[in-house]
Amino acid sequence: MNQICPLFRREFLGYFRSPVAYVFLIVFLFASIGLPFFVSHFFDANQASMQSYFFWHPWLFLFLIPAAGMRLWAEEKRTGTVELLFTLPITTLEAVLAKFLAAWAFLTLAILLSFPMVVTLAWLGSPDWGVIAAGYVGSILMAGAYLSVCSLTSALTKNQVISFVVSVIVCFVLILLGWSVFGSILGSVLPVWAVDVLSNFSFITHYEPIITGVIDLKDVVFFLSLTGFALFLNVVALER
Repeated sequence: MNQICPLFRREFLGYFRSPVAYVFLIVFLFASIGLPFFVSHFFDANQASMQSYFFWHPWLFLFLIPAAGMRLWAEEKRTGTVELLFTLPITTLEAVLAKFLAAWAFLTLAILLSFPMVVTLAWLGSPDWGVIAAGYVGSILMAGAYLSVCSLTSALTKNQVISFVVSVIVCFVLILLGWSVFGSILGSVLPVWAVDVLSNFSFITHYEPIITGVIDLKDVVFFLSLTGFALFLNVVALER
């Protein structure tokens, strides 16, 4: 495990050696803050709450995280540097963890850069800091789950575009399963118990309670389990 830290530093700092990282941060911040103000009418709600901000994250992550994660392994395989990487004294698991944690840290930074909105709330009213903290925890956990899926698809191909498209499709399905409209459609062809089981595999099902301030252990376990399982498949894919 002592090889994780050097690779983590290389990968994390590598994001900031490219203008792509800065473009990603700007687009994410403008979109994540703009949607609550211009679509959800943040000021009209007259509430010192961040729920309108966190509400849009599953949909923003659907496109932005695959864009950030598609290069994790696909670029290494396309350029041939993946062979060079594994000539170093590092295991596949260590390499996967280092690259994933670096990308997750970058996404966490992007999420936390919304702090001016928190400052604005504190200036305008008296927000519930526990609910806000829970929202950030839920968003970061969900970002990690999205990223683990993107890392897996990136390991399965040399083409970044294919990785992006497959990631969007898989993550979109994991959103739809918890969407009430889609659940109603499934309910017309499947029994209720089957719809309930499928909805438990959705990001939204486990994310929405957290952003309301209810951090249930089962929701945290879902995100961590999905992340761990996807990373396990990531290791298997690379070793084969």
